Amino acid sequence: MPRKDIYHDTVKVALQKAGWTVTREQFPLKIGNKRLSIDLGAERLISVERGIKKILVEVKSFVGESDVKDLEQALGQYVLYRQVLNEMGDNRELYLAVTATIFNSVFNIELGQVLLRNKIIKLVVFDDITEEIVQWIPD
Repeated sequence: MPRKDIYHDTVKVALQKAGWTVTREQFPLKIGNKRLSIDLGAERLISVERGIKKILVEVKSFVGESDVKDLEQALGQYVLYRQVLNEMGDNRELYLAVTATIFNSVFNIELGQVLLRNKIIKLVVFDDITEEIVQWIPD
């Protein structure tokens, strides 16, 4: 089983505080003989008409020596997981969870903004102290 990110439990609590039910930890992906896993699966009733929304969340701490290297790794993992989900026919929305501090230092500058502007990645931004969701991108 893969090792949990240092913010795994923080994001789990933040999702629960925001009204999400965490349905899976280590959501399994399989393609060929390779097995991967996404940190969290969650769902929430949106409305009676629209039904239940299901999401998957990959948690990233960005604690390496370089924010750029951490971004490259997180982006590669995100794109790989999105493509495997497509192959599996799973249409859940995939989010990358990052702290508000990382959002401000990586995604609120030109480098990260190009990913958001071109809709390459979806983010859930959380406060690691209060264990609350700060922002969903896109909303």
